[in-house]
Amino acid sequence: MDNLTISEQKKLLRKQFIEKRLQLTPSQWQIKSDHLCQNLVNSEIFNQAKVILSYLSFKQEPDLSLLHQQQSFICGLPRCQGKSLMWHQWQWGDKLRPNSYGIYEPLPNYPLIDITTVDLILVPAVMCDRNGYRLGYGGGYYDRMLELPSWQNIPTIGIVFNFAYVPQLPYESWDKPLNYICTESTMIEKVKN
Repeated sequence: MDNLTISEQKKLLRKQFIEKRLQLTPSQWQIKSDHLCQNLVNSEIFNQAKVILSYLSFKQEPDLSLLHQQQSFICGLPRCQGKSLMWHQWQWGDKLRPNSYGIYEPLPNYPLIDITTVDLILVPAVMCDRNGYRLGYGGGYYDRMLELPSWQNIPTIGIVFNFAYVPQLPYESWDKPLNYICTESTMIEKVKN
């Protein structure tokens, strides 16, 4: 890996860890996801949040359906628009449709979330490291969003399974570290940046 550029290292890691995630059986995936949801529910930062930006599982990312079904918060889901994410209010049972990546998202006519009301962002990831850096799918949507001043003070939690929580990831100047990481076995309260 040392001879590869950071971009090539990321591409290789992304491929390996998505494949590893896809090897989970449906029951392993659901059990791990449910434990992860329980760790979120047991955390103070989650319990204090009234408006939470979340996501829908793609390629066997941790499934947050358990949280979405027992919703005690206003939930926002992303919709891709150009190179940006638009956040729409959504509740369990509302209609969704797949975007060009095959990721399900809310309909464009659903109410938009007011950014100033957001208390917490649950960030999907392929991998996260101990410094809070995440490896996503390479589109840069979350990095671009978190770079904007209006988003910088909103706490972020990277959501990954244990095997995707690693000591260190390659990162570039535009990669934005997250504040917390949650796995099926632990909630890392504050990542050291």
